[in-house]
Amino acid sequence: MGRLHDTLDDNLIDWIARQHLFFVATAPSEGGHVNLSPKGYDTFRVFDRSSVGYLDLTGSGVETIAHLRDNGRMTIMFCAFEGPPRILRLYGLGDVIEPIHDEFSRLAAHFPPTPGARAVIRLTLERISTSCGYAVPQMTFADDRDTLVEWAERKGSAGLAEYHEEKNVLSIDGLPGLAGSAGQRAAPSPS
Repeated sequence: MGRLHDTLDDNLIDWIARQHLFFVATAPSEGGHVNLSPKGYDTFRVFDRSSVGYLDLTGSGVETIAHLRDNGRMTIMFCAFEGPPRILRLYGLGDVIEPIHDEFSRLAAHFPPTPGARAVIRLTLERISTSCGYAVPQMTFADDRDTLVEWAERKGSAGLAEYHEEKNVLSIDGLPGLAGSAGQRAAPSPS
């Protein structure tokens, strides 16, 4: 039922492109809280057969970014809610590319412009595995929610910067979050 893949093949790349939802899991090096976040919109891309990434949108926390700065470990999971059952897990080392980094513009060009984008999260793949997904329920996709985009548009650039300063400087475990935030500007980029 389970299978390992050396790289992402055309079949997996095509299947990923049809998915509407993925999950990101990270954890701090010592103690702390494991983070598991659902992600949607048109925010995921395969950069090449051994690296992927997603456009990270402003949220109430900054756990994934903080954990990647701490140890780089990340798992991304897709599961089929429509069509034949399948689970895909992508394991590897992630890095955070914020707008203050030289590489941001090049990577962000892979995605449609989305209000509230605060970073591109890139994952260099170390392990690619598929499994059956037989117990995952079948569900039909209705539509994306507009709520986050509308919220970011109402905030505007200045409001988002203020929100990042208030909510995205530290993780819930006190680890450094956005490097572009006050007090974090001098933090070295992991990329």
